Amino acid sequence: MSNHRRRRFDVRVVPHRRRSPFRLRDWRMSTKLATVLVVPSVAFLVLASVQTSALVGRTTELNDFARQVGIGRQITAVVHHLQQERDRSAGELGELRRGGDRQAAASDLRPLQSATDGAVDDLRRAARPLANADASWRVAYSEALEAYDKVVDIRVAVPPAVLSNDTILSNYHRAIDALLDLLDEPTPGQERPGLSDAVLRYVQLARVKELSSRIRAQLYAASRAGRYGTEDRVLLSDLRAQQLTALGAFRVAATIDQIRRYDAASVNPMFQVATQLEERSLPTGDATPEVLPSEQWWSASQQRQELLRQLEAGVLDDAVRQADDASSNQLRDTLLVVGGIVTVLLAALLISLLVGRSVARSMRLLRGQALRIAQIELPDALDRLRTVNSGVTDIDVAPPVVRSLDEIGELAEAFVAVHRSAVTVAVEQARMRRNVNSMFVNLARRSQVLVERQLELLDDLEREESDPDQLENLFKLDHLAARMRRNDESLLVLAGSESTRRRNRPVGLGSVLLAAAAEIEQYQRVRLEPADDVNVVGHAVGELVHMLAELLENATSFSRPDTAVVVTARVEASAVQIDIADDGLGMTPAALAEANAVLASPPAANVATVERMGLFVVSHLAARLGVLVRLDGGHNGGLVARLVLPASLLAPAGTVELDPPMPARMLAAGAARGIGAQRMARASRVAAPAAAPMELPFAGRPPAAAVPRQARPVPVRAEDVLAPPVVPAGAPDGSGWWSREGPAGPAVTGPAVPPATPLTAGTNERGLPVRVPMAQLSAVTRPAQPDSTPTRVDLDPAAVGGMLSRLYSGVRRAEAEDTTEIPVSSSWGHDEGGRRQ
Repeated sequence: MSNHRRRRFDVRVVPHRRRSPFRLRDWRMSTKLATVLVVPSVAFLVLASVQTSALVGRTTELNDFARQVGIGRQITAVVHHLQQERDRSAGELGELRRGGDRQAAASDLRPLQSATDGAVDDLRRAARPLANADASWRVAYSEALEAYDKVVDIRVAVPPAVLSNDTILSNYHRAIDALLDLLDEPTPGQERPGLSDAVLRYVQLARVKELSSRIRAQLYAASRAGRYGTEDRVLLSDLRAQQLTALGAFRVAATIDQIRRYDAASVNPMFQVATQLEERSLPTGDATPEVLPSEQWWSASQQRQELLRQLEAGVLDDAVRQADDASSNQLRDTLLVVGGIVTVLLAALLISLLVGRSVARSMRLLRGQALRIAQIELPDALDRLRTVNSGVTDIDVAPPVVRSLDEIGELAEAFVAVHRSAVTVAVEQARMRRNVNSMFVNLARRSQVLVERQLELLDDLEREESDPDQLENLFKLDHLAARMRRNDESLLVLAGSESTRRRNRPVGLGSVLLAAAAEIEQYQRVRLEPADDVNVVGHAVGELVHMLAELLENATSFSRPDTAVVVTARVEASAVQIDIADDGLGMTPAALAEANAVLASPPAANVATVERMGLFVVSHLAARLGVLVRLDGGHNGGLVARLVLPASLLAPAGTVELDPPMPARMLAAGAARGIGAQRMARASRVAAPAAAPMELPFAGRPPAAAVPRQARPVPVRAEDVLAPPVVPAGAPDGSGWWSREGPAGPAVTGPAVPPATPLTAGTNERGLPVRVPMAQLSAVTRPAQPDSTPTRVDLDPAAVGGMLSRLYSGVRRAEAEDTTEIPVSSSWGHDEGGRRQ
């Protein structure tokens, strides 16, 4: 595809109104498909995002819950060490109140304090990932650390025993209570009561252990002090009641396995020893409770606390395991839901994309085929049908590019059907146009035969006429007949046929210009300034003469009769430029642009063509010969028609035939009007070197005396200018080929020698020489030219003219009857005589 075709194909189809992005009907198909696909996808994505966000939030919540439950191990460890430190501090304070050794007390408490600090450090490290946990947990954690800081501050007051036992031990109680509150902080929500029960179990067990530890501290302090305080009995009773309540709550919330493990721990001998010692401290009636041995009680209670610690760790591990399982399950469910949403969304998008791409591809292919048909295929088909010269064949229509069975495929089929109908109509019109062209050719050939017969009759009348006025009228009739013949040739051009006046040998450009001037009525007004040594190939002479005659006819018709039309030819590089200038009316710039457009691109034949036949003929002949024709405005008004003959129409020097003798009528007219003085003088010397000068008639001027019988064919026509002189019938072997060109001179003896350089008509687009039909044949069969010009013997013009006229008339009739028949149907055709076939 050429760049010009590609540019034509890429032209966007511009709508008749401006496209608005706010009107739905103005959106492009791709935009509509994208909207149809995107809007549901976005809605689905929003809903899926809400659901996913809820699932992710739930997963995050359970993950934080599992971490908070998991950090319970560190919390219970801190509580256990604080309980150890508090209970031992309570005993040391009782001993110090009795005057015990402070250094020994501080040494006994220091390992317990270090163990508590280490447990707190472990808690801080474990709590770092929960820095972004919920606010309630962070608040509880902060309160627990503050309470522990107070414990650290109160430690220095234990060895001196400067503060009361309640003041010192209350700080430990608050720190442990804060840690137990932090242990109870994890909340999985109302949707998961099982996890809440799991938290409740280990929290209740931790409170049971805490109450057991406080009872141990009270009994250990009394055993170290050697007596019970005033409030110890009430406090111990309250602590035992709280312990039973917590234990009952634990048994209610605990699982069967956890209850079984507690029962197994409670029947442990070490647990039983501590229980039995504790029962001895219970009051019986009004008796004072027994003070337990300090070391025995501490050892037995320490073992019971270790059993409760192990039981607490087991229950906490169950809660941690349950929380982790719930978090993992929730994470798995969330990932499955998110994966399902993403999969569904991707599948929907993929299916939508495939469907949308299929629709968009079908629409794009249909649009491309429509543009290709509208801008390339259909115009090319019409151009081929418009310029066809042979039989019109059917044109194949490409099948639709969209083969689907949906509405787009049906639309493509319908469009191809429209294309096929348009091509069918164009083929029918081309056949009709060819039939009309055949009728034009038939009529033109028949009219040419009649015109030729009319010219022969005029030749006979002119040769027999001696009256100057009547002879002048015959000359006018002769020119009118020549114009009629040119109109017939214009009809042939209109029908797309070629002219029958074709030549084989090159002709000088001066002869071509003179022949064109001889074709018009006002030839006297033409001034010729031809270029020397410029030859035109023979096959283009007839059409070039016709084209120049039309331009000269236009120049003389639209200018004043007293002005001259100047024809100038000059050589420019490898081409020849011919300017035809007149001083006529001229044309407007718009009319000039329109005429030049017609000359640049020949239009098809229509009614407007007949009204401007000359412009149509010139444009088609110029396109056929490759001649560039352009109309420009003159300097002083009028028009200048510029013709540029390409190198393919120019023959090399030395192959042109000799210039024919100038007819006497043109000589007389040239002498009177000044047309080509030098050429006519040269032609007059060749034509009649021994004849006495005499005044000959020309258009618009009668002769001064009676005109004798003409010794030449009159009046002057194009074929008279272009044809070489006719050899008389009596000349030895000078007949040559029977044509208007005739032999150039008498034959000479000796074998015929073809030219050394073959005669060509230029080169084609591939650089190969173009053959001139019958050029070599005529060179071989035509007798060679003698070295010297023989003496011409003028025979009777009437005899020679009549013989040639009858021969030419027969040739014309044969050509008309053989080449212009129109095939018609046998049902309504008639032959030439009017008989029905």
